Amino acid sequence: MFDAPRNPGLPALSGVGYKPQHYAQILADPGPVAWLEIHAENYMGAGGRPLAQLRALAARFPISVHGVGLSIGGEAPLDPEHLARLKHLLGWLKPASFSEHLAWSTHEGAFFNDLLPLPYTAATLARVCRHIDQVQETLGCRMLLENPSTYLAFAETEMDEVTFLTEISRRTGCGLLLDVNNVHVSATNQQTDATSYIDAFPLERVAEIHLGGHQAQTDDAGEALLIDSHDAEVADPVWALYAHTIARGGPRPTLIERDAEIPPWPDLAAEAEQAAQILAAATARELPA
Repeated sequence: MFDAPRNPGLPALSGVGYKPQHYAQILADPGPVAWLEIHAENYMGAGGRPLAQLRALAARFPISVHGVGLSIGGEAPLDPEHLARLKHLLGWLKPASFSEHLAWSTHEGAFFNDLLPLPYTAATLARVCRHIDQVQETLGCRMLLENPSTYLAFAETEMDEVTFLTEISRRTGCGLLLDVNNVHVSATNQQTDATSYIDAFPLERVAEIHLGGHQAQTDDAGEALLIDSHDAEVADPVWALYAHTIARGGPRPTLIERDAEIPPWPDLAAEAEQAAQILAAATARELPA
């Protein structure tokens, strides 16, 4: 295990995924939003307006960097050029947190525009741990690993997802990012219990929570099929599962994640306010009388 130093960490308050069309409004009136998250791959260029705006935001808000392109679970070695660009970004930005997905997106030189799932086997576990060790050693800081949204289970799986993620964190020292919408999506698609998943999850290792939207469809057998689309409001069952998570584990930095069908700023801020109220209630319960 690489003893990676930790980033400063995010406040246990609500944040949003930053979108450039909200730049002026965020600076003028952020409302309940205490921190912002960006996708790393959008800011690996050499300059221009995106980096200038990011520098201005970083002077006002803690920034979380969320990667989508490392392919942590891929069979091939990690791309050294991608890692170098990521290290440069984190070097000048000095974010409060960095995270990536438990997924793969590259194979034999091809890039797939999706975050694809893994079988939970001893061999996969060893490979993911090697990759995370390499990332943390290269970046010089601890990373967080996000639980995926899944639609099918692999026949060769040897352990459940919570056990797999817990063991990765134990072996590598990485923290965990708990995407509550992903838990709901996966549980619905695989007909398992989302609350039991949360109850088994090592919440003491969670340094960030994501809340996002999904689309409801049906499969060929007429069963419910949820798509992790990030293009809708957080659904009521996800809010309920989030409240249960916070009641069990205490306040955690919580992101409202929206990557498509971007709403006006007041609508996004309203969802951040809803998360902020749940966090504030949990904080009040923890304070001594």
